[in-house]
Amino acid sequence: MKELQRHRRRVGDAAAAFAARVVEWARRPERGDVPGWVLITIMTAGLVAALWLVAEPLLSDLFVSAVSGVSGP
Repeated sequence: MKELQRHRRRVGDAAAAFAARVVEWARRPERGDVPGWVLITIMTAGLVAALWLVAEPLLSDLFVSAVSGVSGP
């Protein structure tokens, strides 16, 4: 029974510490530059898509010629 009480107290302490951290985080005026990271991610995805459109036929042809050039025993 004492062990159960000890675990309950530890869980209660952890919950109180977590709640205090959340309150402290919510009061901070600076939370990071989320819109900047979103913009960087979207721009990177756009660049990858554009490069893929240009390079996909060339890479496909390169792969086909490489595979057709391989001869087995």
